[in-house]
Amino acid sequence: MIFGRVIGTVVSTAKDERLVGKKLLIVQPLHIRELTPKGDPIVAVDTVGAGETEVVLMVAGSSARQTDKTDKTPVDAAIMAIVDSVELEGKLVFSKG
Repeated sequence: MIFGRVIGTVVSTAKDERLVGKKLLIVQPLHIRELTPKGDPIVAVDTVGAGETEVVLMVAGSSARQTDKTDKTPVDAAIMAIVDSVELEGKLVFSKG
């Protein structure tokens, strides 16, 4: 799984018919301890109703096609969870609230 933050959206009117109705979001992977950017942003299909600035968990590769909303679709990345909090070594490093 990839830990990241939603930083934008992608709008595409011409696309494979299996992507019609799917929301495409831009996710910036993050270092989990510092919440700082890690690598290049990734376009992912949203399967859980995530919004801009939310911290999410994303999967890539064949795992991205394992959700009900992405089964048999041409996707390589999918958001499959919105993060509420992260605790590392007994310390709260992120809280949505």
